[in-house]
Formats: sequence, C-alpha cells, structure tokens
Amino acid sequence: MREPLAVDLFSGAGGLSLGLKAAGFKVAAGVEMDRLASQTYALNNPDAITINDDIRNVSAWKLKKDIGRRISLLAACPPCQGFTSLTSKFRRDDPRNDLPSEVIRFARILKPKAIMFENVPRFLTSARGKSRFDLVKRELEALDYKVTYCILQAADFGSSQFRRRLVVFAASSEIEPPKPTHAQTASGDIAAWRTVKDKIGALGPAEPFQPGKLSAPRPLAEWHVVRRLSDLNQRRLEAAVPDGARWDLPDELRPACHVGSSTGFRNVYGRMSWERPSPTITGGCTSPSKGRFGHPEVARTISVREAGLLQDFPDDYIVDAEGQIDRACEMIGNAFPARLAEAAARQVMATL
Repeated sequence: MREPLAVDLFSGAGGLSLGLKAAGFKVAAGVEMDRLASQTYALNNPDAITINDDIRNVSAWKLKKDIGRRISLLAACPPCQGFTSLTSKFRRDDPRNDLPSEVIRFARILKPKAIMFENVPRFLTSARGKSRFDLVKRELEALDYKVTYCILQAADFGSSQFRRRLVVFAASSEIEPPKPTHAQTASGDIAAWRTVKDKIGALGPAEPFQPGKLSAPRPLAEWHVVRRLSDLNQRRLEAAVPDGARWDLPDELRPACHVGSSTGFRNVYGRMSWERPSPTITGGCTSPSKGRFGHPEVARTISVREAGLLQDFPDDYIVDAEGQIDRACEMIGNAFPARLAEAAARQVMATL
C-alpha cells in the first residue's frame, strides 16, 4: 500500500511537514512565498515539489497534474500575524487575513480526502478572525466535508513549549481532537510536561553571532549563537527572575515607558525557567525586548539553536538563512511545532 500523500500550503521552513512525515504521510509538495524559508524547506524535503511563490499565483490544476494522484491530506498554516493578540491593538486589517480562502481554492481542485488547517486561537475568537473562520467553515461544508475544530496546547503533546493553536479538521466523517499525552503533573498514561531543561539543559555555551560565518546552509546545531547584548540589556537579564514578570526589574533598569508600570506585556526582558516549558517561541526569540527569551541560568538570550529545538526542529535540520540571524529566527518562530503537528495528523491518518 502506497503512503498517503499530503500537500503543505504556507509551508514555511517545514515544521508542519516534519509532523506530517512523523505521522506517516509522504509530503508531495510545499508552497511558500518567502525565498529563504522555501530554500530551507527544499533542502529538508528533497523528494517534495517545492514552489516558491505567492500562493495566489500558484495553479492548483498544475500542482494536481504534477503530483499525479489524489492526495489524502491538504495541510495549511496561513499567516497568523493579523489575528494575534500582539497586533490586535492596530485597527488596520492585514491583507494576509484573506489568505485562508486560498485553502478552499486548492481544496476544490485537489479534492483531498481530508484537510487540516492551523492558526492562532484568535482566528476563532476575535471579531476580525471569526468572520473569516465562519466563511472557511461554510465553504468546506459546501464541499461536503464534516468540519471539527479544537484549540490545542503544544506542551500537552510533548513539545517543550507553551503554544496554543487552533486546529481545524475537515473530512467525510468527523475527526476527533487528539488526546493529550502530557500534563503539568504525570498521571497514569499521561507524562509530565517536557521542560526547557529537558530540551536544552545539556547544551554547552553559546557563541556570539558573527555576520557572514553562517552564510551557507548549515545544520541547526551550528546555529548555537546569540546576539551581542548592550550593557543595559545584560544587566536586565542578570536582574531578571526566571519565570518572573518585567515589573520585577528595578525602575533604573526598565525602559522609560515601563517605569512605574506593572501592566502590559509581562514577559519582555524576562528569563525562562528550567522547570517549565518555554513561552511561545516567536521571530524575536533572540531579542530580550521581544519576550521572555532570557536563558534560565546564563545572562544571555536563548540561542537560535535552542529556539529551534524548543520548536521541535532536530539538530540536523538544515537552515538556509544566508548568514542573517533575523531570518533564521523568523523561520523558526513562524513554524508549527512538529510534535503538535504529528498528533493532529495522526488523527487524520486514523480516518483514512
């Protein structure tokens, strides 16, 4: 029996495809607009068709012909930035917010047996996202799919990271949400959450990033690098309490806009705790001002390698960022954690 085929839309650097393959799918194609993410995807998925283009320019009919047989799963992770809480204060509508409709266009032509769609929870719960969620749901139901959805926590499925994601399933019969395999406290068949220490505690010292040194595609293990911090940011991380809030810092170490305030984003200039999963890894994962990205023990941020491992990328995963630390962080931070992707994809596999 041939492996069931999957297509990965908005594939990024390939986190979702890692999970699809672990669940038993053969990934036939990945579509990604960003050049470096697409190059990274191709290096790690040499047997897949890799399309580097705006998805709105991609012919679903041509892709169907190139694949040559019916696919079992159409998987998609449309950009979520327009729906996140970090951007909710801006009233302007992000033009990427309409990209989920491209999943419907491909579904009409590829006619997959099942569809798996991932986004941030606010795609379901915010006014801006809910209207688009309802449209996608109606369109899938019009194609005779039964639609189910759930909000899942990556840490509950073996990732060493807190990351909540909305997962939408569509198939000829209802697909049940996966059952958690991990929890804060172990009990019976449920293991304890994997912690930051479990994932990166044994790694050695990180090196300061040197522009140009990683200009060629290199495995993630070689990206054990961090940004050089200003003296002030160094002092902030030295003073930060693991798993504490930014208002734990004394006023003299706070940015001017934070002095005297104990409201707003609590994680900036924070440090992770060894004993818990990490906070959500984002594209700002090596910048202390972007979140709780301080190392639990050393006065530095986590390294690019550590961020990748917390996002479920293996050490031998090839990263092609052309020596740009910002781009490496973006590719890692934008990925769908592979362990969560695998758990969701196994639910699809069970219905085929």
